Amino acid sequence: MASQQQQPGGPMSQPGLQQPASIQQQQQQLSQQQDFDPVHRFKMLIPQLKESLQNLMKIAALNLAHNTSIDNGIKSSDTSVQRFDKSLEEFYALCDQVELCLRLAYECLSQSIDSAKHSPNLVPTATKPDTVQTESMSYAQYLSMIKSQISCAKDIHNALLECSKKIAGKGQHQGIM
Repeated sequence: MASQQQQPGGPMSQPGLQQPASIQQQQQQLSQQQDFDPVHRFKMLIPQLKESLQNLMKIAALNLAHNTSIDNGIKSSDTSVQRFDKSLEEFYALCDQVELCLRLAYECLSQSIDSAKHSPNLVPTATKPDTVQTESMSYAQYLSMIKSQISCAKDIHNALLECSKKIAGKGQHQGIM
């Protein structure tokens, strides 16, 4: 009887111990996904940027007051003040990171819009027939779209090859003259 009461307690405690590990894994995966998300990264950088700007303005004000007092002859220049250039570099570095995040977010959005424009409808798969939507295209339509994309890519490739041959030809003619 006592062993029967311990057995249910044992399995109940094991899932309880495994649950925090799975929660930690989910949190790690979520944080990794958020690290790659430029919008989330931007949102995280804004408070740092604000703090850096406040620090920059505080150091600028202290340096201005210190230099003013030196100019007026009240203080000597041997007292140390914080370096303005280092705080300015920190601020610029954060600005650069924010700019990169915004550019990456814009590129992701552009790519998503282009992807939706050039392949707007889903193709139903045999493994998930229940996900067939009224907007989805047939496999034959999908194949014709892919063939047209391949044809377009070949045309672009041929045009680039022709251009490169013309450029190479002009280079040889200029070398002879």
